[in-house]
Amino acid sequence: MKWSARSLRGPLLIAAVVVIIDQLTKQWALNALGDGETIDVIGSLRFNLAFNRGMAFSQGAGFGPVIGVVALLVVVGLLISIGRSGSRIYPWAVGLIIGGAIGNLLDRLFRQPGWLRGGVVDFIDLQWWPIFNVADIAITVGGALLLLSSLRPPQEEPAPTPVGAGNGEPVDTNDR
Repeated sequence: MKWSARSLRGPLLIAAVVVIIDQLTKQWALNALGDGETIDVIGSLRFNLAFNRGMAFSQGAGFGPVIGVVALLVVVGLLISIGRSGSRIYPWAVGLIIGGAIGNLLDRLFRQPGWLRGGVVDFIDLQWWPIFNVADIAITVGGALLLLSSLRPPQEEPAPTPVGAGNGEPVDTNDR
């Protein structure tokens, strides 16, 4: 499979949907939980506003610009790699990862204190796991799908059948 604008359409659409849902839910969290309120949902699941200036599990606080540049490099690398995979799962995985990365990158770019130093809005709190958001879910699911796509053998396209083949007559390819 060759890289083309058409091969990017699906992953970019998935990424756009993830970014929209992520940013809408973060805006909801800022409005509903901004005064320190928590909302108990079910069991240990609750909504609790937090800001993460680091990476996963709040590690690496203060490395916002580095995290942002790495995220951009990952997005570009994944976009370039789309045409190289024959897996049908791969574009979905790439779309989810790119959407999640962009969703969190937008927070780093535009939230206080600003330009790649902003805190990522997290609000999904299981109380036994670090607080996360929709972008984090997309990145995790996309990563799992990426791993799954690498474990499955690529789907090969069938070789073209020569004209005249399949009707029982021998095909002489030297006459062409």
